[in-house]
Amino acid sequence: MKRFGLLPRIVIAIVSGVLLGLVVPKIVVEIMATFNSIFSAFLGFIVPFIIIGFIVPGIAKLGKGSGRLLGISTGIAYLSTIVAGLIAFFVASNLLPNLIGGKESVKLENPEEFLIRGLFEMPIPPMMDIMTALVFSFIMGIGISKLKGNTLQNAFEEFSEIIEKVISYVIIPLLPIHIFGIFMNMAYGGQVAKVLSVFGVVFVMIIALHLVMLLLQYTAAGTVTGKNPLKLLKTMSPAYFTALGTQSSAATIPVTLKQTQKTGASDKVTNFTIPLFATIHLSGSTITLVSCSIGVLLINGQDIMLSTFVPFIFMLGVTMIAAPGVPGGAVMAALGLLETMLGFNGAMIGLMIALYIAQDSFGTATNVTGDGALAIIVDKFSKTA
Repeated sequence: MKRFGLLPRIVIAIVSGVLLGLVVPKIVVEIMATFNSIFSAFLGFIVPFIIIGFIVPGIAKLGKGSGRLLGISTGIAYLSTIVAGLIAFFVASNLLPNLIGGKESVKLENPEEFLIRGLFEMPIPPMMDIMTALVFSFIMGIGISKLKGNTLQNAFEEFSEIIEKVISYVIIPLLPIHIFGIFMNMAYGGQVAKVLSVFGVVFVMIIALHLVMLLLQYTAAGTVTGKNPLKLLKTMSPAYFTALGTQSSAATIPVTLKQTQKTGASDKVTNFTIPLFATIHLSGSTITLVSCSIGVLLINGQDIMLSTFVPFIFMLGVTMIAAPGVPGGAVMAALGLLETMLGFNGAMIGLMIALYIAQDSFGTATNVTGDGALAIIVDKFSKTA
């Protein structure tokens, strides 16, 4: 069963939800809507803890490092992630409205009009709001990095392990059921055809953007080293295909490290940067999150504004630090930002998760392959700086 990955389960959930939504009685849809309401409330409750569990240990670990190499590596990784997000925004915001139909698209924001309500609601108020969790995480992460002892560091790492287990053993197993309920509800209300057509368009655009980003990264690496970018990319291709299968940057580290060293980058730099980039460099995931969020907003007939997305992209580069090595870890880390900065509701978050998981392996593959290019650049800068 463990070999039956999350993506196949999501696909089955979507297909079965669509088919059953066309034939089941209303009471079945209401039962699933009740589950979705409770699950969405639980997600809202756990999101602040996800933010704390990811960000505090991640910042604390970064801060405990020292030297010029850490600064160069962190700066380049963050810059790459931000550039990826901005490219995704400008392409998606200009391309998708013409393909999806903008304001004429299906709206999902009003459940009274389009979605069936559950039989009852079970509010689970979060213990803190998203911004409180973010500010607390920054203060604690930076503070722990300045302390000589490891007591708080160890405590938050254990807290992070608890959150990872909640994600792995509660949220991830229930996600297909949640998505099943969403698509059953949309099919029952006659809304599903438009949503599925958007899925296909967004998926193709994201894969193309991933390839463009890799070409840009390796062009930069080739420029600073005087090497052929395409040959460098070919050398790193085993890491790409390994990540497609594992869906984990951490699990692909040995392959990424071996292939990066084959490009001529020094062992000293690669041994330090590749494991670091596996947790802080998420250009592929950022492309996916930005593109998918624009697609979901357009489905809901909402405006896409640069002034909203620029802060969102800059915050993504921080909140996804040390996202756990589980499928969909990055989108879990981004749920709080989607809710507070982009105004996502429960139905929109469900669609966002489905869209993201559908190509999670491609985003991970782009992340780890790009790690090689960044390691080459860092190696060059560390020798000349």
